[in-house]
Amino acid sequence: LLAQDLAGLLPLEKLSDHLSELADIMLDLASRLAWRKLLKRHRDAPAFAIVAYGKLGGKELGYASDLDIIFLFEDEHPDAPENYARLAQRINTWISSTTPAGILFQTDLRLRPNGESGLLVSSVEAFRQYQMESAWVWEHQALTRARFSAGDAGIGRKFEAIRIEVLRKPRDLAELKREVRAMREKMAAAHANKSELFDIKHDRGGLIDVEFIVQALVLGHSHEHAELTGNLGNLALLKIAAGLGLIPEDLAERVRDAYRKYRTLQHSLRLNDAQYARVERGTLAREIDGVQELWRTVFREA
Repeated sequence: LLAQDLAGLLPLEKLSDHLSELADIMLDLASRLAWRKLLKRHRDAPAFAIVAYGKLGGKELGYASDLDIIFLFEDEHPDAPENYARLAQRINTWISSTTPAGILFQTDLRLRPNGESGLLVSSVEAFRQYQMESAWVWEHQALTRARFSAGDAGIGRKFEAIRIEVLRKPRDLAELKREVRAMREKMAAAHANKSELFDIKHDRGGLIDVEFIVQALVLGHSHEHAELTGNLGNLALLKIAAGLGLIPEDLAERVRDAYRKYRTLQHSLRLNDAQYARVERGTLAREIDGVQELWRTVFREA
């Protein structure tokens, strides 16, 4: 994949698809092999699934992307919670340990119910109950990009049904927008850029603004428009939202173009070992203006 990428033979979106598929395969293999190594396993095949969020969930994985994952199970056996917790720990250790050859993936398990204070694995029903009754708005934002990655496909289908049920909940639009804006402001403060350059990911008018715009559209309008619940990626969802009349078509196209350009630049900078994906602000003035205009359009009532 890297050779094809460097030779210019693989478009970025296709490369991300392949890298995401490769991660799915590795997670599935690690899951199956780790289960065989459990001495006290209570069944031949685990009723266990890995769900991907973030870059892996949205199939936008890059070479150095973390894997945002959670673990679900559906098994009434009394030993199930303990065994699946051990399985999850072993999978995480295998794929994230440093070896003489390097590290396979960095992982982030904090998107599970109740975050770092929560159980490492959740039953399907406990996950549903948490999402319907206790989850914060930002957790539902994250759910817009989540998908089944590896393990038991039946559990994957149940997860997807829960995901759609949560996304299609009617919400107070003004309150939703206030919550999304507040979370965006927290993220901006946490990644303050003191340089004169434009941070493609974190600065206002950049990638995260586009992602938050799409998430607000999905959470705010999926109860009326089921087509917004598909995990189709930001480009496709912007086009769908424009087709539904939720945002202006010309502005949606401008932001789609900006998103493509941002991702291409970010990828190029990371290939060249840049510490930050930052460029001269003037080189992206039109793109930044377009994203900020769409932000104002979507959040004007908040």
